[in-house]
Amino acid sequence: MSALHKKFGSDYQVVTTTSSSHQKDKRRKRQRFVDKNGRCNVQHGNLGGETSRYLSDLFTTLVDLKWRWNLFIFILTYTVAWLFMASMWWVIAYIRGDLYRTHDEKYTPCVANLYNFPSAFLFFIETEATIGYGHRYITDKCPEGIILFLFQSILGSIVDAFLIGCMFIKMSQPKKRAETLMFSENAAISMRDGKLTLMFRVGNLRNSHMVSAQIRCKLLKSRQTPEGEFLPLDQLELDVGFSTGADQLFLVSPLTICHVIDTKSPFYELSQRSMQTEQFEIVVILEGIVETTVFVLLRSWVRRYPAVELFIAVILLLFWREQF
Repeated sequence: MSALHKKFGSDYQVVTTTSSSHQKDKRRKRQRFVDKNGRCNVQHGNLGGETSRYLSDLFTTLVDLKWRWNLFIFILTYTVAWLFMASMWWVIAYIRGDLYRTHDEKYTPCVANLYNFPSAFLFFIETEATIGYGHRYITDKCPEGIILFLFQSILGSIVDAFLIGCMFIKMSQPKKRAETLMFSENAAISMRDGKLTLMFRVGNLRNSHMVSAQIRCKLLKSRQTPEGEFLPLDQLELDVGFSTGADQLFLVSPLTICHVIDTKSPFYELSQRSMQTEQFEIVVILEGIVETTVFVLLRSWVRRYPAVELFIAVILLLFWREQF
């Protein structure tokens, strides 16, 4: 207690981050740099060629879009591809005159039982989805049809790998997983092991463990350099046990994260009253690998959709590149 009186002065009381109702309302109105759901309130401006930069990384741009736009692009891409390929089959049948000789038993068409555009569309869907009802089929008297069939197979595999990969990565993003990671509503400053310490708690509600969980803390505040430069968002690292390995968490039960306020801490020169009025923000970053059944799902998808094998290979290559 004497250390606390020496640090904060005679106005010391049991320190928590709660204060009067007026200060609470003031804090609620304050704009945050990072919301508690992990969303960063940052808007970029005065950037030349911003659209072209996003389009150059189209895959990541699609993953970052909202779900309604992802579903719209997913449906639109498949619809346009289906209509385009069905039109190609119809054009071949129209040029060869197959549409006008459907009842000639001695004539061998490019695609059997293809009468009009709806039948060409059904033929493409049956072929692309590997349904194979057997009523419509390509013959060996049509070299242009064989070339189109090869192009259709390659294009279908590319579209499936791209769109299914985009949807899968978006579904596997940890945004919703963060809903079951609970942080304490308020932080507290108190004595622990004879040292003045900033503390908060974190817990995992799910039974699935987080492998290699690591926690970091950033202090965001504005400051002015001795040269007169104003830094609106200066980032300072808060030591939560990096030197001792305490930042490596075994998160099977709620844990208390501690930051010792010593001479190296950014809070060392602040009093209790200064901490309540100072403009700063503490951002907590929790990283880890979550146990999932992703490979079980992929194995079932491979049985149903052989084109997913290409997508799996692409994902594994990307994962290998990110890890090494």
